[in-house]
Amino acid sequence: MCGIVGVIGKSDTVSILLNGLQKLEYRGYDSAGIYVNDQTGHDYLVKTKGRIADLKAAIGPDVHGTMGIGHTRWATHGVPSDVNAHPQFSSNKRFYLVHNGVLTNYAELKQQYLADVQFVSETDTEVAVQLIAKFVAEGADTKAAFKKALKLIKGSYAFILVDQQAPDTLYVAKNKSPLLLGKGDGFNVICSDAMAMVSETKQFVELHDQEIVTVQANQATIETLAGDVVDRAPYTVQFDESDTEKGGYPFYMLKEIDEQPAVMRRLVQTYFDENGQPQLDKDLLAKLNEADRLYILAAGTSYHAGLVAQPIFEKLAQIPTEVHLASEFGYNTPMLSEKPFFLFLSQSGETADSRQVLVKVNEWGYPSLTITNSQGSTLSREADYTLLLNAGPEIAVASTKAYTSQIALQAILAQALGQKRGVAAAESLPLKGQLGTIANTMQSIVDEKQEMDDLAKKHLATTRNAFYIGRGYDYAVSLEAALKLKEISYVQAEGFAGAELKHGTISLIEDGVPVLAIITDERVASHTRGNIQEVRARGAQVITIAMESVAEADDDIVFPDVEPLLSPLVSVVSTQLIAYYTSLNRGYDVDKPRNLAKAVTVE
Repeated sequence: MCGIVGVIGKSDTVSILLNGLQKLEYRGYDSAGIYVNDQTGHDYLVKTKGRIADLKAAIGPDVHGTMGIGHTRWATHGVPSDVNAHPQFSSNKRFYLVHNGVLTNYAELKQQYLADVQFVSETDTEVAVQLIAKFVAEGADTKAAFKKALKLIKGSYAFILVDQQAPDTLYVAKNKSPLLLGKGDGFNVICSDAMAMVSETKQFVELHDQEIVTVQANQATIETLAGDVVDRAPYTVQFDESDTEKGGYPFYMLKEIDEQPAVMRRLVQTYFDENGQPQLDKDLLAKLNEADRLYILAAGTSYHAGLVAQPIFEKLAQIPTEVHLASEFGYNTPMLSEKPFFLFLSQSGETADSRQVLVKVNEWGYPSLTITNSQGSTLSREADYTLLLNAGPEIAVASTKAYTSQIALQAILAQALGQKRGVAAAESLPLKGQLGTIANTMQSIVDEKQEMDDLAKKHLATTRNAFYIGRGYDYAVSLEAALKLKEISYVQAEGFAGAELKHGTISLIEDGVPVLAIITDERVASHTRGNIQEVRARGAQVITIAMESVAEADDDIVFPDVEPLLSPLVSVVSTQLIAYYTSLNRGYDVDKPRNLAKAVTVE
C-alpha cells in the first residue's frame, strides 16, 4: 500500500525523490520520509507524519545528495508518527531501510535475535534493519547480511537498504510487494510504480520474488538468493509523465471520470479489426474454449466489475461463470470444476489478495488470465495471459475508468470466445459499434455535471446514510455506486437488490433517507418501481437513474438506450459523479480518502 523510491547517480536526488513520492500519493499513506547521502561524508534523514507537503516543509536547504531513498507509509505496525515513518535505521545509524509489505514473523525474529537491542519504533521494518546490522556486527559484509536476513524473514516485502559506509550502492529485494528497477544514463532508480520515475527514465526492469539486486550509478546486478546472476531485458513504459497531470481539473477523479469515453474508444481501436471483429490472442481463446467453467477473482471495485461481467460471459460465450472475492477464495476454496479457467481483475496488478490465489492456481496447474491496467505488474507477469486495459494512469483512489474498462474488455473477451464457440448471441452483437455508442452516451452524461451536482447538494449534503437499489444488472451497479459514495464522502451507503429491502433493510428507511434507484432492465423495471413506492411511503428521498426505454416523466437522470447487457457501463457514470460532488460539497479530499490505499499490496 505504500510507495518506495530510490535513486543513485543524480545530483538532484532530493527533488527526484520528492517528485517520485508525490506521484505515489495515490497509493495511500499517512507519513513520509527520505534519506540522502552526498557520497562524500554527509547524509541526511528527514521524515514526518502527514503529507508530502509536510515532508517538503521539513527539508532544509542544506539537505542534498547524489544517492537516496524515499517512502510513503500506510500504517500497519504502529500508529502514524514521525518515529514510525520510514526510512527506519539501525541503532548505530549505519543502515537505513524502506519497506513495503508486512513481515509476518517479525516478533519471533525480534525475540530470537534482537532481545538486547533497544528499539525506537513500533514497526516490523525496524526489526529487519536491526537484524541486518546485527549480522554485519558479527562479521558479515552488507550484502551477505542482507541475504541472510532475507532468508529468515517471512511475509511480504519490497526493500531498499543503504549502508552509510558504502554510499555507492543500493541493496534491493522483493517478495510479493511490487518493485521495479529503472535504468538511466549514468544513474539508476528504484520504484514501486513506474509512474514515480517516468520523468527520469522510460526503461524499466521487472524484479521478481526472492531476488537481491545491487544497484550502482552505472550498473545493476540481479541475483537469486542462491547467487545465480539473472539477465533480464528492460521494457519501455507506454505512458508519458504528462498523462499523470491533472490538466486543469481540480481533482484526478473528475478528470478520470471525464476520460471514460476516450477509454472506450481506445479499447475499440486496440481490440477490434476494421471489420468490427475482436482480435485477441488465439492461444488464450483456445485455452478458454477448453474450460468448463470460468472463475473471476477480484477485490473491491474489480469484484463489482466481475459481477457485471458474469451474465455477459454466460450469455455471449455460454460458459458457466463464478465471481469470487480473492480474499475469501484463497482460504475457503470451493469445489472446482474439472477444467477451470481463472480470470484475475486488478487495476494495479499488485492486489495481494488476488496474488495469493494466483500462486495457488499456478501450483494447481490451471490456466489463468490477468486483466489489468499495469504493464509488467506482478499479476500480469505471473499469469499465463494478460489483457491490458490501456486506460492510462488512474491516480484517484476511487476507481472509475479502470472499472468501466474492465467491464468493456471482459465483454470483448466474451464475444471473442462466443464467436469461437459459435454462440448466436455473440455472432449477432455489433459490439464494436455498441461500445462507440456507449462512449457517446458517457460523453453526454459527463457534459451534464451540474445535474449531478444539484442532486448531490439536494439529497446528500448532510445525510448520514443512503441506499442504492436495483435488480439484475442494476443490482451489480448498485454495489459499485454505493462503494464509490462511501469511499470518498464517508456516507454509510449500501447497495441492495431491490426486493431485498423488504427482507429487513426497509426498517432503516425513515424521513429524508436518500434511496437511489437504477432502472435499465425492462424485465424488472416495474418491480423496481414498486420498491420505490415502498420506500417513498416511509419517507425516503428517491433519486432515479433510468434508461430511456424504461424511463418515466419524473425520473431524475435519463440516458439514451444502449445494449442492455452493457447498460452498467453507462448507468454507473452518473453515480460516480454523484459520489464526486457529494465528497466535494462536504469539503473532503476527493482523490485521497482517509484510511484507503490505491494498490492494496498486503493481505
